[in-house]
Amino acid sequence: MAAVTLGPEGTYSHRATMAVANGDDVDFRQSVTSIVDAVAGGEYERGVIPIENSIEGSVTESLDALAEYDVAVVREIVTPIRHALLAQGPDFDTVASHSQALAQCRSYLEREYPDATLEAVASTAQGVEFARDDSAVAGIGHPANGEDEPTLEVLAEDIQDQDSNATRFLALAPAEERSKGGGKSSLIVYPSANYPGLLLELLEPFADRDINLTRVESRPSGHRLGDYVFHIDIEAGLYEARTKEALEDIEELAENGWVRRLGSYDTEHVVS
Repeated sequence: MAAVTLGPEGTYSHRATMAVANGDDVDFRQSVTSIVDAVAGGEYERGVIPIENSIEGSVTESLDALAEYDVAVVREIVTPIRHALLAQGPDFDTVASHSQALAQCRSYLEREYPDATLEAVASTAQGVEFARDDSAVAGIGHPANGEDEPTLEVLAEDIQDQDSNATRFLALAPAEERSKGGGKSSLIVYPSANYPGLLLELLEPFADRDINLTRVESRPSGHRLGDYVFHIDIEAGLYEARTKEALEDIEELAENGWVRRLGSYDTEHVVS
């Protein structure tokens, strides 16, 4: 199954994608938006993107891309994140990694390397590549990123600020593969309105039917200031009568905007 995710090889996204690709080749892109675009256009059967981290919260580029392109969410992959510091030696002045990884290790870096320059790059694996090529740079990534790099040392392991650090990834498919069956569902609601009590009105249809909300987040629509798109995850399948009833109410509230059903899916825990 042709799959695409954030590159280069060795990223946490790559590790999560291996659970989807079933041994087939994985291609790489340098941005989440380009991954979603490639899946929406039918170039790949599957794409895997990070959606939320337990420390740093949601990945806003992923939220915005899901609102822009019509794709299906067919699976959720949750993987623990273990960060290691990799360098050619202890003498370096820059730490390069993905912005989320740098943030997830903030306390460690401030305590152990307060004078180091922090450089945000496209991925954790790219930061490790920079460390391999430059002795003045250290990278943050999975400890295994250093196994095939004889020039690199693992200077410290498990440097993330919380031992419970984990990231949710979504497996995407072309829109026609959208499923109504699964334990969770993701929705995007654009009400094209702004008035007191709007958010309460959007949430009440779920509460009235005992549907648990696992995530609610707003993002600017890009149309005008104060205009928002709402991303909602629920613990219910789209096939369920209670979900259908709730969405009928939501669509009435969003009659001047739109409601997108990304799909229903199950969760898989993958140890990287």
